[in-house]
Amino acid sequence: IFETLRRRDNSAAQEEKTRSVNEREKALFEKQQKRLSELVEANTTLPCTVSTVRVLGAVHTRPGFLKRIIDPLLSANRDRPYTLSEAIRETQYAADKLHRHGIIDWLKGIFHEPISISIDRPDRTDPSSTPTDVDLYISLREKGRIAFKTGTEAGNAEGSAFTNLYWRNMFGGAESLNLNASIGTRTRTAYQATFETPILGNPDFRGEVGALSSSTQKVWASHEEVLKGGWTKLRWLGRGGKHELGYSGIWRQITGLAEKASPTVRGDAGDSVKSSITYSVTNDQRDYPLLPQNGYLTRSTLELAGWGPLQGDVAFGKAEVEGQGAVPVPIPGVKGNSGVSLTTGLRAGLLYPLPLGFDSKALASRITDRFQLGGPTDVRGFRLGGLGPRDGPDAVGGDLYAAGSANLLMPLPRLGPEKPVRMQAFLTGGRLLALKQSETEEMSSSSVRQSISSTVAELGNGLPSMSTGVGLVYAHPVARFELNFSLPLVVRKGEDARKGLQFGLGITML
Repeated sequence: IFETLRRRDNSAAQEEKTRSVNEREKALFEKQQKRLSELVEANTTLPCTVSTVRVLGAVHTRPGFLKRIIDPLLSANRDRPYTLSEAIRETQYAADKLHRHGIIDWLKGIFHEPISISIDRPDRTDPSSTPTDVDLYISLREKGRIAFKTGTEAGNAEGSAFTNLYWRNMFGGAESLNLNASIGTRTRTAYQATFETPILGNPDFRGEVGALSSSTQKVWASHEEVLKGGWTKLRWLGRGGKHELGYSGIWRQITGLAEKASPTVRGDAGDSVKSSITYSVTNDQRDYPLLPQNGYLTRSTLELAGWGPLQGDVAFGKAEVEGQGAVPVPIPGVKGNSGVSLTTGLRAGLLYPLPLGFDSKALASRITDRFQLGGPTDVRGFRLGGLGPRDGPDAVGGDLYAAGSANLLMPLPRLGPEKPVRMQAFLTGGRLLALKQSETEEMSSSSVRQSISSTVAELGNGLPSMSTGVGLVYAHPVARFELNFSLPLVVRKGEDARKGLQFGLGITML
C-alpha cells in the first residue's frame, strides 16, 4: 500500500516537474522571439549582404528547381545592397513562392506549412566573409510523394466508386501525376490521367497534359456517350484573375440508344471528332467559394471548334459567362457576423454555328455540343436537362440560354454562423432555346446571324421557367451538398419539372 501511494506521489511530482519545465521553455522562447523582433526592428535600415542561402529539408526536390527561386536573393545577383528589412521581405517572398507550388489545389502542394526562415552571421574566421554578410536559412518539410485514395460518392442522381493515385513532386520540380478511375450508376466508367508541371519554376505559370476515356449514360436523352481523347493547357495568374488556354481533341460516340430514342437523337448517333481551342478567365473574390458570405465571382469561357485549320467534323464558337455576388445581411440586435447572407448568380451561354475548315456554309449544332439546363446545381425544381427543347421524351439541348438565382442563407439556431451549415430559401429561373432555323434554308453567315438575332429576342419573350423552395446546405471542404424542397412556379409545355425533395452535390452551384 505504501509503495502504491509512493508511486502516485512520484507520478504527480513528475507531472508537476514536466509542466514547470515546459512553462520555462515557453517563456524562454517567447523572450527570445521578442528580443529577435526588437533587434530586427532596431536594425531595419542596417545594410547587409546575403552571401549564402541554404534550403533545409528539400530531400526530393531538384537543386536546379530551387536555384531558380533562391538565386535572386543573393547579393551577387543584385545591382544594389540590401537593408535588413529588404532581405527579410525578399526571403519571405521566396518562401511564399515555394509554398505556392500547388496553391490552386491544396492537394498539389509539395511542402507542409509553415516554411520557416532564420538569419545568422557567417563564421568570422572565414577570410571571404565581410562584416555585412548574413546567411539565410529556409527550413521546410516535404509532403509525402505518393497518395492513394479509394472511396464512394453520391450526388446529382448518381452514385460512384473511385480510385485515385496522386504522385507529387514526381521529378523533383513540383511536377504531379494524377491517375483516376471510377465506375458509377450513370458514368459507367471513367479513366483519366493528368500530368502538370510549373514552367521555369514559376508557381503562377503551369502546363498540363491529360487524357481521358469515359462512358456516360445520358438518361434525359436516351443514349450513352463515349469519350476518348486528350488535351494540353497553360494556366497563369495575370490581370483579371486566373487564365487558362488549352487545346483538346476528343472522339465522341453516341451509342446504346434506347428503344424510345427520338429522331433527333438517332440522327446524331454515331461518331464525331471535336478539335477545339478554349480560353477562360476567372476572377474569384469570394471569402468562401462553397458558401460565400461576401465577395463576387466572374468567369468567362470561349471555345472555337472545327474552324479553319482545327478541322474535326463539328464547327462552332461557344461563349459562356457567369457572375455571382454575395453580401452579408445585418440583423438588428446581433453584433458582428450574423451568418445571414444574400447570394445572387447569373449564367448565360451562346453556341454560334461556324463553317467546318475553310468551307462557306455553317454546320448545325449536335446534341453533344449543345447546352443542357435544369437540375439541382442550376435551375432547381427541374430534372436534369428538364428545361429547353425536347423531341418526344428526350431533352435535345439548346444553343442559347440564360439562368439566374437568388438565395437567402441563414445559420441554424443551435449551430451559429461559424458552422458550414445553412438553411436557404431560393428563387431560380432560366430559359434554354434552340436557334430558329428553317429546315430548307442553307446556313450561310447571314442566315446564322439572323437566326441568332431572332432567338435572342425570343429569350425575353414571357417569363422564364421558375421555381422556389427551401432547403439545407452543407459546405464540405471538397463540395457543396444541398437537400431542397422545390416548388415549380412557371413550367413551359414539355419541360420536366420536379416538385418535392431534390438532392444536389457540386462545386459550382447557381
